Amino acid sequence: MERVGLYPGTFDPITMGHLDIIGRALKLVDRLIIGVAVNEAKKPLFDLEERVAIVEQDVGDLPNPRNVEIEVRPFDNLLMHFAETCGVHVIVRGLRAVSDFEYEFQMTAMNEQLNREIETVFLMADVQHQAVASRLVKEIARFGGDITSFVTPRVRKKLLEKYA
Repeated sequence: MERVGLYPGTFDPITMGHLDIIGRALKLVDRLIIGVAVNEAKKPLFDLEERVAIVEQDVGDLPNPRNVEIEVRPFDNLLMHFAETCGVHVIVRGLRAVSDFEYEFQMTAMNEQLNREIETVFLMADVQHQAVASRLVKEIARFGGDITSFVTPRVRKKLLEKYA
């Protein structure tokens, strides 16, 4: 049976932390769907099409020795409904700090009530990426700080264009 994973997020923009989690998720599943959430409540800097394109390009550069199929798909509905329509077995979530845990704990409990067949797996961010958050990367870029170690060169260029 093919194990299908889903890594959901807003990815505004995708960071090295996200890419680290994706790279490690590739070891756990046979097919990985990266769900790019619309999430207008977060007022994304990049529109949905830009975010999907950037994620597709950046994950295309990741090492993938098992040749796991990677698909990037936008979604604008309930995560569990999206997961069900995609035939997902496991939702992959990244944890950076204790503050992430409380939110993720609540989400996992609610998601389990909606569908007990889909498991949630938490991957701890690599130590060098634990402080990296898209929100902070955007703020640093907006004020002219160096974001080189937080995002790929492609994302850095896109951010600098947005804030030019």
